[in-house]
Amino acid sequence: MIHVTDKPLSPEDAVARAKTPDSGCVATYVGLIRDNSRGKSVYSIEYTDTDGKAAEKLGEIAAEIRRKYPVNSVVIYHRIGRLEVGDINLVVAVAAAHRSEGLAAVAYAVDLFKEKLPTSKKETYLDGTVWEGH
Repeated sequence: MIHVTDKPLSPEDAVARAKTPDSGCVATYVGLIRDNSRGKSVYSIEYTDTDGKAAEKLGEIAAEIRRKYPVNSVVIYHRIGRLEVGDINLVVAVAAAHRSEGLAAVAYAVDLFKEKLPTSKKETYLDGTVWEGH
């Protein structure tokens, strides 16, 4: 399941949706907005789905996980809009029969997310400067 929203994310909901009767674990990752980036203090970070394809791109990441690892389900939630320090921007939950596959799949999913960021990202710092990227 893929979910892109401007509402707060629930890791518990992602875990509940990921679990399957034949799973021995649900490995998770909860990404947070931290108070520093690029050597500066962060005021906020804004994610924008500029081309309307963030869900599709996340779906491609989930499909890649399923091809590479023996997992039972993959759930990825991504929050768009303006987020503040401490807000959750990403939840990945992977159900698998064994923890080693589940944990490896979650790590790979996060790496793919960072590599193929499905949204535009704008970081605003406390000093008033801004960094924008994709």
